[in-house]
Amino acid sequence: MHAATCVHPTGTFRFGIHKPDFTIANRRRHTRITRLGRTAEGDTVSNHCNFPEGNVVVEGADRVYEVPNPFPFRGATYILHQPACRCADHPETIGLSHRQPISLTEALEPILPGMGAANDATRRKLFAALPKPILLAVAATSGDPRDLALLAELACDFCHDREGAPPSGLLYRDSGGHRPLIHDPALYKVLGNNPSLPDALKDAMVLRPGVQGDSPVTADWVSGDGTSSIFEYMRSNSYIPWGHFAANMANDTVRYRASDLLPDDLYGLRHLYCQRTLIRLAEVLGLPVAPSSGSLSEKALEALRIPVLTALKEKCRVPGFRLPFSATLWGWNFGFDFTPTGYRLHGSHQQVHQQYALLPSHMETASGGGHDDHLSPFGCGDLVAGFTRQYREETGRPFFDTYLRAIRGNTRMDGRDDLPADLVVYEDKRVMLFVPKAQTSQWELQLMPLAPVGNILETDTPTRRSLDLAMLVAMRSLTALGAAMITVIEYPKRFDSEDRDQRLLYSFLPKLPFSPGSFTEAQLRWINNHFPEYFAARLRPIAAEVLASLDL
Repeated sequence: MHAATCVHPTGTFRFGIHKPDFTIANRRRHTRITRLGRTAEGDTVSNHCNFPEGNVVVEGADRVYEVPNPFPFRGATYILHQPACRCADHPETIGLSHRQPISLTEALEPILPGMGAANDATRRKLFAALPKPILLAVAATSGDPRDLALLAELACDFCHDREGAPPSGLLYRDSGGHRPLIHDPALYKVLGNNPSLPDALKDAMVLRPGVQGDSPVTADWVSGDGTSSIFEYMRSNSYIPWGHFAANMANDTVRYRASDLLPDDLYGLRHLYCQRTLIRLAEVLGLPVAPSSGSLSEKALEALRIPVLTALKEKCRVPGFRLPFSATLWGWNFGFDFTPTGYRLHGSHQQVHQQYALLPSHMETASGGGHDDHLSPFGCGDLVAGFTRQYREETGRPFFDTYLRAIRGNTRMDGRDDLPADLVVYEDKRVMLFVPKAQTSQWELQLMPLAPVGNILETDTPTRRSLDLAMLVAMRSLTALGAAMITVIEYPKRFDSEDRDQRLLYSFLPKLPFSPGSFTEAQLRWINNHFPEYFAARLRPIAAEVLASLDL
């Protein structure tokens, strides 16, 4: 089999094992033995081991497992045997310490008594004198609203309806444009992403419609009990052509942590995505759509989905017909961080925010002075389509059915049969949330439907509900382990594809503190310190607790 995938046609996983033994010729000319220090008992510690005599012989180095990704375009994962085995009997060691917020005001109180006073002039003067890297560090890590409120006053200018009242808004340069008086954009952005910023300041600085720009609100959604409210913004000037959309929790529904998210929140965010996709497709297909005002009900959405799907199949069989838009783009950057040296570490805004768009099926092309009609717009789902087609041609087997079979029949990489081999974290009768055999993020999870559906158009209402709930379980479970920044991406099938093998796939990619991405990851070589079975065993009880807490 030529396709470099870990999914064997027999429905099993395959991977390589390196058992290094080698000799390296020593070409060193100079030996520089020096004292490194001493032990507590007074014995000298030197660097003798760094300057060996003769050739360097390595015998029985630690085994390295090389696991081709199920999808070859995502590279391969490398697992060092001994570090991975350390958590075999104790998967509870997998996790991060939850960041403990600090308080600069409290830290300075013993030195400068009275620092905690709400309007202490000394504290204001001291904060204003701090170097910017320290201001950024405090803005990102403080859990003290007093710190953050004071920093906000340094970052921008507020207007107040009466003295002593919370800000009623920002001061603007002029009334005709969205140009607030922001003195320090980086500090402003970091503060707006801190969950401990007082809600009145969150509202004034980042949540209120219009405060982040003039993007029009093109849809909204409110849950039946009114506890969840979402706005859909349309952004025309974007790297995503033809208009992309952002579904943000509204300013009366503050959600900064995954633990704050409710099932209705996920349902509403995804409902707006599906609604916008169906309405735009109905328009280009010439199908009638419900009146423009108001969100479609779940029943109305399903009533629109079926004729859109039928019309798509009919139109795409007409010779010469080219569908203007043939795929979706959907993604989610959850979490935010910013270094004191000015590096933004994740998406632009922590308030729960999902992006989506329709991708065109063709585009105007040019090459030098001529034209080329064979360049198609990129969609990440096309990478899956190309591979599944290759897999089927080479093996005679449908990839996703084989992938599911390999997941269900998984055997442990460490060879132990006294511990669970299950990769599944959560499953119902429609969807499966699981740990991929080769994780591209150390904590990657994947989610897919069990039925052969390839894009959002092919998912009925119960399947979408199952996907929404599984996403919530994934996000809450990962953040319970300490993940603070998670990217979620969708790999969809093109609307005009009749390939029944390609399946809708979601990948959850946490960023970990000591895995920032470097030359190794740029080569699609992903280093992991645990076996996938360990991570699944760690997450299953957490996922069960999440489900129990939702009281569904």
